[in-house]
Amino acid sequence: MRNRWAVMVFARDPVLGQVKTRLQAGLPPLAVLALYTAFLEDTLALASGIEGADCWVGVHPDPSSAYFATAAERYGFRLFAQEGQDLGERMLHALTQRLQEGYERAVIIGSDSPTLPADYVGTALTARKNSVTIGPTTDSGYYLVGMGPQVADIFTGVDWGTDRVLRQTLANSRRLSLKLQVLQPWYDVDRMEDLRFLRDHLDLLQQAGCNPAPATTQALQALGDF
Repeated sequence: MRNRWAVMVFARDPVLGQVKTRLQAGLPPLAVLALYTAFLEDTLALASGIEGADCWVGVHPDPSSAYFATAAERYGFRLFAQEGQDLGERMLHALTQRLQEGYERAVIIGSDSPTLPADYVGTALTARKNSVTIGPTTDSGYYLVGMGPQVADIFTGVDWGTDRVLRQTLANSRRLSLKLQVLQPWYDVDRMEDLRFLRDHLDLLQQAGCNPAPATTQALQALGDF
């Protein structure tokens, strides 16, 4: 039986040397791969645990390794390959597909925010009808985008990979006169300074008796000092 909502995780196949390449400036490729795989584990646990939602995982460029086939059995998600020339086209296509399949609302989250609170995703899923939800990151991008039941192209003309991504997406939303819901900011992990912040954040959370990202915590502990 189909649930009301779809949560899609956008991810890359965990292949040595092809993920989180900016972290390779400070860490060996094998360590980066282990970290990214841990990010995936924690993100999939989050997405698959959202009550009332079906979990999907969209892989770019395609799921060529065995990782996602094995993980799908464990977490119960559905797998698809991202389609489109750039990130905007791929997100628009995935949102369109899910909403055309009958979901009331669909959201996409990335795999670079392993400590993302589940409540943020829940808020996006219960947003007002026809509204667009954006979850901004501290580096001027976004960790979440949600729509439903109508799809709006808010991605055309966005300069992906720059500090203009969030600003341009919000401008597109205003230009289309869309109802807009902006969530609280969160952070993602792309560079070594982000990774150090993640480590310190998890240390603080553990001191408070909370650990939202156990796989990531274990991977960070295995790294030692960096």
